[in-house]
Amino acid sequence: AICGGDVKKDNGHIQSPNYPDDYRPSKVCVWKITVSEGFHVGLTFQSFEIERHDSCAYDYLEIRDGSSESSSLIGRYCGYDKPDDIKSTSNKLWMKFVSDGSINKAGFAVNFFKEVDECSRPNNGGCEQRCVNTLGSYKCACDPGYELASDKRRCEAGCDHKVTSISGTITSPNWPDKYPSKKECTWAITTTPGHRVKLTFSELDVEAQQECAYDHLEIYDGKDAKAPALGRFCGAKEPEPLISSGNKMFLKFVSDNSVQKKGFEATHTTVCGGQVRAEVKTKDLYSHAQFGDNNYPGGSDCEWVIMAEEGYGVELIFQTFEIEEEADCGYDYMELFDGYDGTAPRLGRFCGSG
Repeated sequence: AICGGDVKKDNGHIQSPNYPDDYRPSKVCVWKITVSEGFHVGLTFQSFEIERHDSCAYDYLEIRDGSSESSSLIGRYCGYDKPDDIKSTSNKLWMKFVSDGSINKAGFAVNFFKEVDECSRPNNGGCEQRCVNTLGSYKCACDPGYELASDKRRCEAGCDHKVTSISGTITSPNWPDKYPSKKECTWAITTTPGHRVKLTFSELDVEAQQECAYDHLEIYDGKDAKAPALGRFCGAKEPEPLISSGNKMFLKFVSDNSVQKKGFEATHTTVCGGQVRAEVKTKDLYSHAQFGDNNYPGGSDCEWVIMAEEGYGVELIFQTFEIEEEADCGYDYMELFDGYDGTAPRLGRFCGSG
């Protein structure tokens, strides 16, 4: 039986010879699909079962973006997984099915139809930044650093923030105006290794609910929402200052689709000291947050607890050491203790430079 041919209509169905029974050996079928001018060809597979091979060297279906075998290759397909939906860039699509002389399978069945390119319209499909064609439709997308607004067409500044400054201010979106509905914003704060993040609120005005189940701000003691929680907050009472145990703190603000309030404003600063985990890989610890840029500030009183895995010790290797020198280290100094706190055996008190 003859297979393949010129197909000139706006929609239809194509299948391998003898489908749904096994296709015959040694077949070569070529279809040239043409839909109305100004449209594209869309393909959606209903079923697909062609002899499997890593490079589809035996039996295969080849699809090209145009009207001939020299047109741009979209793909060569075999195996048992249905290809993704396909869309041509013009009103023509070329397909070739080949079977060799051995193994035969059930073959394929595919629907074709004319497809509109909404993104080629003068208004970019109504999208503010990027228009992305999908089969049978389209969707709007945003440039890096932006995200879709609730109308799925406009773009607004992204709401996932990475904060690496040693101090600064964090506010809810639109502050000091009301925050928008259906938002989820995050702030991943990282300060100098060996120091901690302190968060101090100047204002909190978030929809109140006893368990903060609606709009709320969650704060975590670590790099993400998997870290231990420091609290979930809503209402109008500012929380007490929060301090992380390490050099990372993570904030997540969520609003639902009903009540909107003013939101929150908080400052993050760096507090010296904290808990540090020693690992096989060498890690850095600095005396003060602005190490390398400024001298350590006066009035500092910092404590670090450095812990290693059970059965291991902690080794300190100093790259730089410069502390005010005095015979008994009575002014500025660093003390080391062989244990968890200042009651452990003291290893020494150090000052000067070297």
